[in-house]
Amino acid sequence: MFLELFATFAIGLGAAGVILLVNLIVGKRLPRWILPAGAGLAMIGFSVWSEYTWYDRTTTTLPEEIVVAWSHETSAFYKPWTYVSPQVDRFVAVDRETIRTNDDLPGQRMVDLFFFGRWAPVRQIRVVIDCANNRRADLMEGVAMDADGNVEESAWIPLEPEDPVLLKTCEEEVLG
Repeated sequence: MFLELFATFAIGLGAAGVILLVNLIVGKRLPRWILPAGAGLAMIGFSVWSEYTWYDRTTTTLPEEIVVAWSHETSAFYKPWTYVSPQVDRFVAVDRETIRTNDDLPGQRMVDLFFFGRWAPVRQIRVVIDCANNRRADLMEGVAMDADGNVEESAWIPLEPEDPVLLKTCEEEVLG
C-alpha cells in the first residue's frame, strides 16, 4: 500500500513537471490552474488504473496449478464509474496441486484455498470438500477428524451444486 501511495505522488509530480515544461515551451501562456488540475487528474487516473488492474496483475502472477474459483465485483457511490464497469476487489483461488483424496472416503477431497483481497493480506485455509454431498468443512482449530479421516458432522457447511469452489475442486483431473 505504501508503494502504491508513493507511486501516486510520483505520478503527480511527474505530471506537474511535464506541465511546467510545456508551459515554458509555449511562453508561460497556460492558465495557473492547469498545474494542480493536471497533477490531480494524473494521480486520480493512476489510482483508477491501479484499482482496475489489480485483479489481472495478481492472477497473472499465480502459478499454473492455482486457479481462480470465484471473484467479487463491487461498485461504490464514491467511485461512480464502478456502476458502469464494476471492479474486482477480492477472489478465492483453489490450489489444485494440494488436492488430496482418501480411498476410504470416496468423493471427498482435501485442498488449500487462498483468499485474496485488494487491501488485505492473502489468507490460506485447508478445507475438505465433499463432492458427493455438496458440502465443505474448514479444517481450522477445533475441528476434529477421526482416525479414518472423517470430519465431525457439525463442521460441514452446505454448498450449492454450482458453487465455484466445489466445481473447481471436484473436477475429475486431479494434479496432486
